[in-house]
Amino acid sequence: MAGIPHDHYEPKSGGEKWLNNRLPIVGLIHDALFIPTPKNLNWMWIWGIVLAFTLILQIATGVVLVMHYTPHVDLAFASVEHIMRDVNGGHMIRYFHSNGASLFFVAVYLHIFRGLYYGSYKAPREVTWIIGMLMYLLMMGTAFMGYVLPWGQMSFHGTAVITGLFGAIPFIGESIQTWLLGAGAVGQPALNRFFSLHYLMPFILLGLTIVHIWAFHTTGNNNPTGVEVRRTSKEDAAKDTLPFWPYFVIKDLFALAIILAVFMAIVGFMPNYLGHPDNYIPANPLATPSHIVPEWYFLPFYAILRAFTADVWVVQLVNWVTFGIVDAKFFGVLAMFGAIAVMALAPWLDTSSVRSGRFRPTFKWYFALLVVDFVVLAWVGAQPAEFPYDWISLIAATYWFAYFLVILPLLGVMEKPLTPPATIEDDFNAHYAPTGGTKTIVNPAE
Repeated sequence: MAGIPHDHYEPKSGGEKWLNNRLPIVGLIHDALFIPTPKNLNWMWIWGIVLAFTLILQIATGVVLVMHYTPHVDLAFASVEHIMRDVNGGHMIRYFHSNGASLFFVAVYLHIFRGLYYGSYKAPREVTWIIGMLMYLLMMGTAFMGYVLPWGQMSFHGTAVITGLFGAIPFIGESIQTWLLGAGAVGQPALNRFFSLHYLMPFILLGLTIVHIWAFHTTGNNNPTGVEVRRTSKEDAAKDTLPFWPYFVIKDLFALAIILAVFMAIVGFMPNYLGHPDNYIPANPLATPSHIVPEWYFLPFYAILRAFTADVWVVQLVNWVTFGIVDAKFFGVLAMFGAIAVMALAPWLDTSSVRSGRFRPTFKWYFALLVVDFVVLAWVGAQPAEFPYDWISLIAATYWFAYFLVILPLLGVMEKPLTPPATIEDDFNAHYAPTGGTKTIVNPAE
């Protein structure tokens, strides 16, 4: 697809021309800042800058923390306490890092659900969506390995539970689990591995972030209407867009300032609210916590993992069909990863010809139920695996899969959507034009 027509960077001075012919970095920055952006973007388009900021925050604070951390089973817990008590500002750096992970996942979940509602996964943005889902998986892996490092009770026993899931894979599971841990049980080799990967993965995530931004700069941003920017001429494109700088940069920075004010309040006044008190107890292999739970951002998928027990009929059916190879534990693992896979497959599961959920009346209700379903899964994932929570998690997990595998494909055939506006300019004028007239803001660069 051809890019949106706009004026590209043209070096003027001799120095600019010399640099541009050898390293066109100024041109790349110019085109990134002044990229034509749909002018009807709403406040749900702020989460990209929040995610970018939080990634830099996590890398910066992580680099400082690692200067004082000791990846040894006998010293790890004490080194974290040393950071908290003895390093100048160490407690704040650690709280920024630990709560930064929560901010990261709050932003990414809002970013994902915004994409699901407005159809940002649809053509021509399928690759952008897939890259985003790979980034999400990498975030989950990085967060899990970081949770291991304090070497508290929940870190140790949570590691044993999560890595034990790989042991459920038929035939090769035990070998994979041993390879992951570097031994037959959680210990020094596992801590070395997870520390190394936790330090490496954010830089891989940073590289994927650049590719992700490159991808949507190539296709152009989606917008609340789902209508594409006109590409027939620079004049038409200018009527649908505004330069990213200064309009959207200032808007994003304003939103970021508000979010950071809330974040600072949490770090300053309730930094341990989202953590678990058992992780302030040194790891003890002989004393298992009464209720092992992961961090809150894993809870929805943890609930799906636990939902499919041996007495669920679909588990029994699959177990019988596979001659006992797929038992309840392995089925739960498949369901947990499958819950993420169906999100990644949304571009091909959604058969509607209309991109944005704004113009899909029936879709809105099912999507609202999906959001509630996700919250319910997060809540029930923190509860004991007993009645009635087991039934609630099973019903919620069933709806999650039904939404992507049944409802989305059928809605594209059965639903009668509304007619989107012809252009982004029409939508913008309908919302922001003064009564009795039209108000067309044209890209001043044109």
